[in-house]
Amino acid sequence: MNRKELIDALAEKTGSTKIAAEHNVAALIEIIGETLAKGDSLALVGFGTFEVRERAARVGRNPKTGAELKIAASKVPAFKPGATLKATVNK
Repeated sequence: MNRKELIDALAEKTGSTKIAAEHNVAALIEIIGETLAKGDSLALVGFGTFEVRERAARVGRNPKTGAELKIAASKVPAFKPGATLKATVNK
């Protein structure tokens, strides 16, 4: 499912217009991004938790030349599914 299909499904499920559903999806994505940018996590009980994880600096290799590369430390967004979501997927 892509973003357009999600918007269509949301509009159908809630009985709202596609424009309203598009605004809601965009707002949700924006809120999640802003929350993670602050370093906070966002927990949706039963669905899962969006969080920021730290990646340590490390040494990698260029696959073409074999030369060592220094890869800087970074923060990455992560999602940990909740029990209800896991149960839904595995039914």
